[in-house]
Amino acid sequence: MTPSRRTLALLAVLAFLWVLLVPGRRGFFDVGVYYGAVQHWIGGGDLYDYLRPGTVYGFTYPPFAALLMTPLAPLSWHTAIAVSIAVNVVAGGLVLRWLVGAGLRAWLWVALLCVFLAPVRDTVSFGQVNLVLLALVWWDLRRGPRAGIGIGLATAVKLTPGLFVVYLALARRWRAFLVAVATIAGAVLLAAAIAPAASRTFWTEALWNTGRVGDLGYVSNQSLRGVLARADLPGWWWALAVVLVCALWIVRARRAALAGDHVTGFALTGVATCLISPVTWVHHLVWLLPALYLAWQRTERGLGRAFVVAAYVLLCTSAVWLWSESERSLTAVVGGNLYVWIALGLLAFLPIEAASPATDNANPDTTAHGSTIDPDGTTIDAGTRSTTIDA
Repeated sequence: MTPSRRTLALLAVLAFLWVLLVPGRRGFFDVGVYYGAVQHWIGGGDLYDYLRPGTVYGFTYPPFAALLMTPLAPLSWHTAIAVSIAVNVVAGGLVLRWLVGAGLRAWLWVALLCVFLAPVRDTVSFGQVNLVLLALVWWDLRRGPRAGIGIGLATAVKLTPGLFVVYLALARRWRAFLVAVATIAGAVLLAAAIAPAASRTFWTEALWNTGRVGDLGYVSNQSLRGVLARADLPGWWWALAVVLVCALWIVRARRAALAGDHVTGFALTGVATCLISPVTWVHHLVWLLPALYLAWQRTERGLGRAFVVAAYVLLCTSAVWLWSESERSLTAVVGGNLYVWIALGLLAFLPIEAASPATDNANPDTTAHGSTIDPDGTTIDAGTRSTTIDA
């Protein structure tokens, strides 16, 4: 079989598995909430009063996100689903292109592996927005000194990517930091001008009501808060855990920034975001994908490679659900929080690569392989330009 035929065959397998495994698995529940909420809002109702029929779930994002979603309102339900799938597929494809590089065959192999991952399947079949936000953030990584807008927009849509703004400050990328802050402020003010009532409700009420997003102790909440809620521990334990994880993230992200390895700095920030957020549903764990890919690229043997393989296999399963009704036993603590332990492992041990003097630290336009990306998008192989820094 010729290389082109093998590529086409791989693409066909990818398409078949996607159709088989993804659409309809979660009933496009979340895009149904967005769709119903913006229709209710445009019809004169209160955006944050809407609940999807038969459920207790309503719109939980800032009003700016609702403004971006209003084009869904006039569409039919099935068209809205098609738009959601298309946007997620394009966003995921772009993230993989930026991580893997321009080679079609490598891209197809990684895409094929990603189809099996529970966070990817759930993001598409729920109709979630996390792949889109991930694409915005990683688009900013490629923009070098012009960065900030993508991170700002992602944070304005959903607050959790705000940790990337802090990373820009840690990395002393002050121009990008100021652009991100200005973008967030502009989006918030725009939403306040267009929808003052919804903005007032969100910032004074809805934002602080964690009950709107579901039960914190639900096994699908794979965050530090979820671990402690399932253990029935008081809230100060979570505050302590967040402080410790943030301290670890600051040390490792700062080290990556000083090494000029902003790809790893961004990947570590995505991992930390999942850990410290009060709610990290399984579909939120798409933020782990860059770190998982980098870990595979930078570990060749031994415990590191075994960890990556085990993490991938577990993320392809719904293993945590085996402990959804378990008592507080040791096996439940270990098994019911598997994805949290994976995230902690990535945060602590993801290898950092130091850029050579030939690579300008002020220009973080790199792929995951460490190749430099010119402003026109041309990828230049950096060869052996980097060395690994121990964790």
